[in-house]
Amino acid sequence: MTEAGINYAAVFQALPGMVALLTPELVYADVNEEFVRLSGRSREQLVGRYLFEVFPDNPNDPAATGARNLEASLRRVLATGERDTMALQRYDVESQERPGEWEERYWSPVNAPIVGPDGRVELLVHRVEEVTELIKARGGPEGSRARVLEAELYTRARELQEVNERLREAHAREREVALALQKAMLPAPGLVGHHRAAVRYRPAVGSLNVCGDWYDLVDLPGDRIGVAVGDVVGHGLPAAGVMGLLRSALSAASRVADGPAQALEVLGLYARSVDGAENTTAVEVCVDWDTHALTYSSAGHPPPAVLRIDGTVKFLDQATDPPLGARPDHVARPQATAAFTEGDTLVLYTDGLIERRREDIDAGLARLADALTRHRTADPERLADTLLYELLPAGGATDDTALVIVRL
Repeated sequence: MTEAGINYAAVFQALPGMVALLTPELVYADVNEEFVRLSGRSREQLVGRYLFEVFPDNPNDPAATGARNLEASLRRVLATGERDTMALQRYDVESQERPGEWEERYWSPVNAPIVGPDGRVELLVHRVEEVTELIKARGGPEGSRARVLEAELYTRARELQEVNERLREAHAREREVALALQKAMLPAPGLVGHHRAAVRYRPAVGSLNVCGDWYDLVDLPGDRIGVAVGDVVGHGLPAAGVMGLLRSALSAASRVADGPAQALEVLGLYARSVDGAENTTAVEVCVDWDTHALTYSSAGHPPPAVLRIDGTVKFLDQATDPPLGARPDHVARPQATAAFTEGDTLVLYTDGLIERRREDIDAGLARLADALTRHRTADPERLADTLLYELLPAGGATDDTALVIVRL
């Protein structure tokens, strides 16, 4: 049978294990026959209904955590786009024959994402294996061993959940500190020379994912400014600390260097002496209003975009070199120049704005160009908000995003 001839709906219904499809709102979109049989619920009682309305926690058990743990797992999958295998769960189910009575049940769930063309999670695959009979086996030596297994597994699962909860709390505290550090080190929006720039920083969702993205604006001699963005590899406080060092170093180098390429060369040499700075990407553009020229250089960073007043978009991609510290020996970095017209718009950003898992970067650049063209009449502040709203995933990005927009 060819792939085109496979009846996937029939395959789904015939799967030997319990499988359900959930929407991002955690509503049942579909369930297979085994899910109906083992859950003790009809399709009408499941499809179209909120998961935890159908299967709430046992109200008679104050220590019940099945629903809370399951929701946390599903939310993680939605936020990260990664599969999550849960520890063994005790999750009691109300008897259909005897309403008000709750049956002790044990489950081993796995939750996985189905990602759409835009990189967003469109559905969740919720696969469950019921192990109640194994855990509650009674009678004889085999039953005794099963009860010992039950106690050990359940105890270990509870211990693991408690450890994970403490880790999440610790990571949440680290995230708060890292965000405060980033906010303190990034320049406030406002005038650079007599030119105004719109700047935005959006942290990644999840306590583990705050990263080292930065932006910088430097007032240069004459009617010139330097605009830069960068992205440190890694997460949390270490990345935020490295970000602060590199941003400050590039800001200082830009004031004395003979152009962006030389500034990035100096930054690359400095990055070799900073733990965690290897493979940082950065791009800097010098805007000269006297000559109407954009001089730029990139260290492995996504190309800046220039939105022309006629609505066309040009990416500054003619002076790209490897990230900082990627080469064993010092090599001069390339530099290029592009002309601009008064009224054009310069856009610098980090990869969180355009990159999506399992998608070529060209697709993200095309989305950005399309959004810029459609909103070409917007002022920089409104354009910045619009780009974040349209291009970032609805549930929040898994990578930080820095964005700088300057009307030329």
